[in-house]
Amino acid sequence: MCLTYSVVVSAQEMRGVWIATVANIDWPSKQAIGDAELQQQEMLTMLDTLQALHFNMIVFQVRPTADALFRSQLEPVSKWLVGQQNAMWTGNDMPYDPLAFTCTEAHKRGIEVHVWLNPYRVTGGGMTKDDLAPEHVFFQHPEWFVKYGKQYYFNPGLDEVREWLNNIVADIVDRYDIDAIHFDDYFYPYRVAGEEFPDAQTFADHPRGFSNIDDWRRNNTNLVIAELHQTIKSRKPHVEFGISPFGVWRNYQTDSIRGSRTQAGVQNYDDLYADILLWLQEGWIDYVAPQLYWEIGKKVADYEILLKWWSENTFGRKLYIGVAPYRLQTNPDKAAKATGTAKAWGEPNEICRQIRLNRNNPSCQGCIMYPIHSLMENPLGLKDSLRNELFREYVPTPKD
Repeated sequence: MCLTYSVVVSAQEMRGVWIATVANIDWPSKQAIGDAELQQQEMLTMLDTLQALHFNMIVFQVRPTADALFRSQLEPVSKWLVGQQNAMWTGNDMPYDPLAFTCTEAHKRGIEVHVWLNPYRVTGGGMTKDDLAPEHVFFQHPEWFVKYGKQYYFNPGLDEVREWLNNIVADIVDRYDIDAIHFDDYFYPYRVAGEEFPDAQTFADHPRGFSNIDDWRRNNTNLVIAELHQTIKSRKPHVEFGISPFGVWRNYQTDSIRGSRTQAGVQNYDDLYADILLWLQEGWIDYVAPQLYWEIGKKVADYEILLKWWSENTFGRKLYIGVAPYRLQTNPDKAAKATGTAKAWGEPNEICRQIRLNRNNPSCQGCIMYPIHSLMENPLGLKDSLRNELFREYVPTPKD
């Protein structure tokens, strides 16, 4: 349980949770694959639990691997929904529309739906190209794709790829009653040791005035973010656009002027080619939710230091913090024996400490927890602490 002391709760606060569908991490469960009735019941159970705990937002993954957990005319229905990618289950042939169902049921419970898409990933979660439907765009336009490590990705340097992604987003915004479009940290993929991302020929063919490939890659990402902002706002201005990046933009050792006092092994700007600060400054995104999946006091990436850094670099946009209940020690014996940095995740409840720290920072307007199945397990009594203390009353989400 959480330690008790006075904490100020805002009249508006984001209380979110990620629902991951890739590899059936959260939903649907493996036993519910292909079973529409069981899938709906599992979703209702999660939403009822969140309503009882006074959550007010879900981030629902509907395009994990260039597929669809909704009625799409562009990409095949997801393997994680029906067992294999199936182009024949698109459109009205699907027994129900998971996204429409979720939006309706979540909104009944006062819960916003932020639709989570992965922009470039084609395989992952155990998938190979043999799992792709024959009608997949991967086979129709093989020139759009590259293989990096063991996975396949859209090539971010191609205009056609940005157009395709914008068409996917436009389709969702036009047809569904959603509250936001959401991307996480997967833009250019995390680096594979000893291997360079295979886009040198694309850079040579389409340099767009750049002489440095890293700057060109960042510009590729900047272009798609700016274009997606325009696509969303031109259709439904009230639909927000949010990004949940890796928790470190740049280390101080890399950038002594703007970097954070961290020593992270990955940096958004340099490794994932995601210049989050530019997107905030230009107003291309409405909120940022950095994934601060580390404990307060961690030497190389201190939660408290990063919370302060992000709060000082929002450029007036909304800030929610991604927190990690999956790291809490659910086994009492293991928690009791925890040492070093692991001990913070044993006692007291680190997530409660982080929520209180967030609330003491006027620039932070809430948190998003990853993933929902960890929350549902009630590690270290987290659900009890939320219900009885931190989330005792329902509050609406922050609005402009």
